[in-house]
Amino acid sequence: MKTFFNLIQDVQKKGRCHHCGGCVTFCSAINYGALTFDDTGKPCYDAIEKCIECGLCYMICPEISELDDEIKKRANWSAPAGRIIGTSVARAKDKTVRQRGTDGGVVTAILLHLFETGRINGAIVSKNTEKGRMPWLATSKKDILDSAGTHFEASHGMANFADEYSTFSPSVKALQELRKEGIERIAFVGTPCQINTIRKMQAIGLVPADSIEFCFGLFCSGNFIFHDKEFHEIENKYGFKYKDIENINIKDNLIITLVSEETKTIPIKELDIVKRTACNLCSDFSAEYADISFGGLGADKGWTTVVTRTLLGRAVLAGAFEKILESYKYEDNPKYATNAEDAILKASRDKKEKARANLESFKNKGVSVIG
Repeated sequence: MKTFFNLIQDVQKKGRCHHCGGCVTFCSAINYGALTFDDTGKPCYDAIEKCIECGLCYMICPEISELDDEIKKRANWSAPAGRIIGTSVARAKDKTVRQRGTDGGVVTAILLHLFETGRINGAIVSKNTEKGRMPWLATSKKDILDSAGTHFEASHGMANFADEYSTFSPSVKALQELRKEGIERIAFVGTPCQINTIRKMQAIGLVPADSIEFCFGLFCSGNFIFHDKEFHEIENKYGFKYKDIENINIKDNLIITLVSEETKTIPIKELDIVKRTACNLCSDFSAEYADISFGGLGADKGWTTVVTRTLLGRAVLAGAFEKILESYKYEDNPKYATNAEDAILKASRDKKEKARANLESFKNKGVSVIG
């Protein structure tokens, strides 16, 4: 039986830890209390004597393949990018939601709709703070609106914000709050690695993932950390300062909107220098195990590409289109959704190929990179 000690050797010391927090969350939820997070957000021992060496933390790690066959079967997964029931391009009907949310505000609109119809009484999301995107257990419509979008405000203290901000939120950590709050019907919004961890926990019936009713995944090109000195090279090359950023969005490229309303477009490949090592080894771009996946790739500004993956996701989306979403008009571009899906499939293949090449490169060089 492999334990957290093996997780350190097999994942952390090889630079493959995504900081998703699943291992610590599970351990804390069942009151073992053996694990915690260090100052960088990396899982570590808190009280090693409390570890019962059950091996479950090892099994649910997204970088461990032990449960891959199980979750693929449960998700009816198929190559190259998981099960796809349908792809659409949509936005929220409510202009306020569109303005507050990212792209077309679709995720925010769906969460609000699920609250209003009583299908959830909580949602795990992320929100901007002085230290970047942080996990948050939202328990009201106001909470959802407050978490929407990727806008920065001067009140955040931009000098500190620029030094510590990253595009990633360790949202799985917010699961620890579920038992404290007594909340049982949850929607979870997260990155592919986080969705993978949730599905593994659900596959073997681990708390607190049993409280999650809906998994909404976000397209992910990687976690970009903007305090490294390398990012200053990008600032100089493209003529901007981080303190002047108003909004960040990731589609085919990184799109930065400054407070002056000027836009800077940076190719994703140029951000490899500020990407977490583990992200270079991740093969999931479009959250292949989610109920619904969302992102800006393939959609115009102000619209969201939506990939339905499960029957549950299809039912949620159908209800949303009746009430709070509108789709891109077919007559305006009959191939819009098809082209968006093609873009996702290409991005998925590219990420898988890059992950395989990077992993092979590390093996050939005998590299063991500390994340």
